[in-house]
Amino acid sequence: MTPASTRPSDSYSPLYFLAALGAGGLTVTFFMWLMFWIPHPGQPVPVFEDIAAAFATGSVLVQGMIAVALAGIAAFSVLNIKSLVWNLKRFAEWRRSEAYAKFAATNAQSQVMALPLALAMTVNVLFILGMVFVPGLWSVVEYLFPLAMIAFLAIGVLAFRLYGAFLGRVLTEGGFNCAANNNFGQILPAFAFAMVGVGLAAPSALSTVPAISGLGIVLSTFFLVTAAVIAGIAMILGIRSMMENGANPETAPTLMIIVPLITVLGILGLRQSHGLHEHFGSAAMAGETLTLLAQYLSVQVLFLLFGALILIRQGYAQRFLFGAENSPGSYALVCPGVGFAVMIHFFVNRGLVDAGLVAQFGPVFWAVTAVALAAQVAMIWLVLHLNRRHFGAPKDAEAVPAE
Repeated sequence: MTPASTRPSDSYSPLYFLAALGAGGLTVTFFMWLMFWIPHPGQPVPVFEDIAAAFATGSVLVQGMIAVALAGIAAFSVLNIKSLVWNLKRFAEWRRSEAYAKFAATNAQSQVMALPLALAMTVNVLFILGMVFVPGLWSVVEYLFPLAMIAFLAIGVLAFRLYGAFLGRVLTEGGFNCAANNNFGQILPAFAFAMVGVGLAAPSALSTVPAISGLGIVLSTFFLVTAAVIAGIAMILGIRSMMENGANPETAPTLMIIVPLITVLGILGLRQSHGLHEHFGSAAMAGETLTLLAQYLSVQVLFLLFGALILIRQGYAQRFLFGAENSPGSYALVCPGVGFAVMIHFFVNRGLVDAGLVAQFGPVFWAVTAVALAAQVAMIWLVLHLNRRHFGAPKDAEAVPAE
């Protein structure tokens, strides 16, 4: 417990890397507006020149949308980078402490995987910043893809080293507490590997060089499989423990971690599919993509309902969002909302619109998109609310260390 005169964040936990992750995810939600709402002929993503042209020729509504999107990208990118830097400094200090030694002997040791997860997200954020704010970037982008792949591979190596330390300990020394595994926290490493994989898949979709595209497909597939295997095993172990011991109230937000994981793996698959179509003659039909995205969205809805059921029955919000208790694990609530919002954008635009079921910018288009926008607004509020609770002025509250 921390004294009432301190902030919750003064008791460090690697789960605070999720604060950086959440801000980075919100950057992506604003980029979705530009991705799907303005034309970008000549490349699969919008760049500075496309945005400038749309702003110059668009209506007042289009100009307003672009202005809000750019402001959102800029603001949450700054918040993402600021939070990442703070975490890296605090993590380096904390790792030399006695508290870390005790932490590294528990199930919670795998929470250090939030570090490579946040790093990979920030690389994606930097790429978004370059595309929307740097003129002429696309003319040299082929030189940047190899550098980006090297960066993601370096993060992947770090992730394997951190996860290997955890697995090496529990599989040789034992000590994994199955009763305390009554959550989906052990899926966090899968999320980290998936984030590395989706970054490696970007060149497969965007590069005009077949060798770079093919390398991106192969490398991202390795991380996709890694994430899927870890997630499958961790889910079975977590459900087994929850059925016997009930879900841990503090770590209940992890029950919805499947939602952002599905979004990341889904985007990874779409990027690979685009690269296969462009360079290797393997085209996915619009109907197949619609079906696949509908399946992804269905899984997300199921886990959102599952997680919400447990959170409501346990009174999580009353305790950790509005009550006297604080938990860094509350930031795990941001990821499902962001992942759901992004998936809906893909479902509407790459699914319904491309399949010809819905007219772009028609009433049904906006009705479904409104769900994504509502989730985005809710997550913006949640990030700002949690930042005030955990990093704002000290209040008379007790911080509960995450297990």
